[in-house]
Amino acid sequence: MENALQLLHQRRSIRKFTDQPVSEEQIRSMLSAAMAAPTAHNRQHWQFVVVSQRERLDQLSEVHQYAKMLKQATLCIAVCGDRTQTFWEQDCAAATQNILLAATGLGLGSVWLGIHPKPEAVQNVRRLLAIPEPYVPLCLIAIGHPAEEKPPAERYDEAKVHYEQW
Repeated sequence: MENALQLLHQRRSIRKFTDQPVSEEQIRSMLSAAMAAPTAHNRQHWQFVVVSQRERLDQLSEVHQYAKMLKQATLCIAVCGDRTQTFWEQDCAAATQNILLAATGLGLGSVWLGIHPKPEAVQNVRRLLAIPEPYVPLCLIAIGHPAEEKPPAERYDEAKVHYEQW
């Protein structure tokens, strides 16, 4: 249990990467972790687009205003959900968090890049990755071997905690 709590605090948004590729085994481990996330009614209506081709990573860095680090990252995973399903956003967010934690546990760096609900961002990514309806890209996750280190985060704030009522 202590290792799980340490992992939660070690996870940081990494935006600088080396050119070392992420292995197929690491990719599968992260996707397996994503699919272990809870979903409403266990529907698992998510889909994942794995991008490792340099040209496509560079294109993604151009269509998302906060994704410039994809020019360095060697991997990106787009987390997509079926918009016809209730709670798809929450389900995909849980899968995304699992990918981020798995990446940290594997010694990789990652950063969550939101897409939905911005219509222009959704359309740009949908077009570039050929994502069919009714699927919507919730986010991109830039992943790679980190070229920066950040200390564990401690953000606990008692002022944001309310017991029994607000």
